[in-house]
Amino acid sequence: MIVQLKGTILEALPNQIVLDVNGIGYQVNIPLSTYDAVNPLPGDPLSIFTHLHIRENAQTLYGFSSQEEKGVFLLLIDRVSGIGPSIAMAVLSGMPVANFKSAVANEDTTTLSTIKGLGKKTAERIVLELRDKVGVADAWKAASDGVASSASGDAELALISLGYKQVESRKAIKAAQGIDASADTEMLIKAALRVLNS
Repeated sequence: MIVQLKGTILEALPNQIVLDVNGIGYQVNIPLSTYDAVNPLPGDPLSIFTHLHIRENAQTLYGFSSQEEKGVFLLLIDRVSGIGPSIAMAVLSGMPVANFKSAVANEDTTTLSTIKGLGKKTAERIVLELRDKVGVADAWKAASDGVASSASGDAELALISLGYKQVESRKAIKAAQGIDASADTEMLIKAALRVLNS
């Protein structure tokens, strides 16, 4: 699995870049949010988080400027029935991650259905399945209410997107924070994974 690439930009379009990594050109599909965040220009260096999606007739590489974007993408394609990579990319292109989280946490299907390619029924399914299957809406609501720091909230969502249950993810993060209270999101994820795998 290709999870991150670091190289030089060869080509850049709003929905796709070509990245030269040690002489190999990788075509990476990106959402508009990533394009806006990294402002890619040919010749610039770039480090990007990736997900390799394999189907029967294609292998497609998707890229994201942050783990948070990648986490939302993976939640959508893994946890919501009927949502594939193209709709997940449309969601990320259609609104900032913070707005998406807020809409899911507040069950605001009207805002979600304004995203191009997302109808009201799909928006309702996103809210229902993210809330009921993995408790994501509760985690986002708790984070927005100040119950959890953004680092622990983001770490929890990352663990959930990897397939861990919300309850065990939260316990592992609390244990990780007990070891290092000043840990950032990445350090928390690594420490929590060690707790979960011990």
